[in-house]
Amino acid sequence: MTTTARDVYVVGLRNAHAMEVQARELMERQSERLGDYPDVQAKVKEHLAETNEQLKRLEQCLEACGETSSTLKDTVQSAMANTMAMANAMAGDEILKNTFANSAFEHFEIAAYKSLLTLCGSAGQEKARALLEANLEEEERMAAWIDAHVGKVTQDYLAVEQRKAA
Repeated sequence: MTTTARDVYVVGLRNAHAMEVQARELMERQSERLGDYPDVQAKVKEHLAETNEQLKRLEQCLEACGETSSTLKDTVQSAMANTMAMANAMAGDEILKNTFANSAFEHFEIAAYKSLLTLCGSAGQEKARALLEANLEEEERMAAWIDAHVGKVTQDYLAVEQRKAA
């Protein structure tokens, strides 16, 4: 059995769909617990809406190939996201752990979309390029926002902890 560019592309789309399901679950759990960090909460909710659109775009890409997402991959990633969120919620410095993990996750998503964009031509899926570029741009914006706010989140966390201790 020969693996074609289209096969690799479809697997990549399914993986990206599962990745976005995981991201959605993480953000849903995180947004519930960000009351002390309203600017982070607002950004997470904004990106959650983008993620839902990204899922729709990925489904369009899959449909154009006559394929669907992988229910198994989506379910496993969803469970992993909820486990990660619960583990971080038990930590006293949950906001910091989430910020670091979110930064890493955004860069993972960026790499996944760059890979899919590289495959578009050889997989015969140039029409998907604009959809995937839109997803990539949203992930790059979120990654840049997180990177620019690590210091502020850290200072805000310190302020919250100092208020609790007073």
